[in-house]
Amino acid sequence: MIPLLGLAAAVLVADQLTKAWALHRLDPGQPVVLVPGLFDLTLVMNPGVAFGLFAGVPPEWRWLVTVFSIAALILLGSLAMRIVPDGGRVGTLALGLVFGGAVGNLVDRWRFGAVVDFFHVFWRDWHWPNFNVADSAITVGVVLLAAELWLAGSERARGCGHAS
Repeated sequence: MIPLLGLAAAVLVADQLTKAWALHRLDPGQPVVLVPGLFDLTLVMNPGVAFGLFAGVPPEWRWLVTVFSIAALILLGSLAMRIVPDGGRVGTLALGLVFGGAVGNLVDRWRFGAVVDFFHVFWRDWHWPNFNVADSAITVGVVLLAAELWLAGSERARGCGHAS
């Protein structure tokens, strides 16, 4: 559990430091172009969940987003207790990324009532919702965890198919 918690703490610190920088250096809604036509930094406050989902929920119901986030962390902790003892490095890495990212966004909800997002990727008229370090860690962690679970399932299926 120590490597998982260490990685989660590193993600949390990196996330909060980059968000503090964005809050102090970027003007809301004003892009700072880094790669013309592809990538800029645009500060937005996201009251919804990942990628702006449920951003239109009335403020008096936003506490549900926090409850959902806490429930997800509890579920993640329970998953960690089952995966980490088996010694899977990829599972530990994945859970550390997801846990650190989830806590980073939860800290924002407690502090600001919304998540600080500032990375903006786009191509012509297509725009990906703004995101942050925590969102990136969660996404990479979920992909790694899905791959790990899929590969483990494939190995079990192959093992069962050969047993007679």
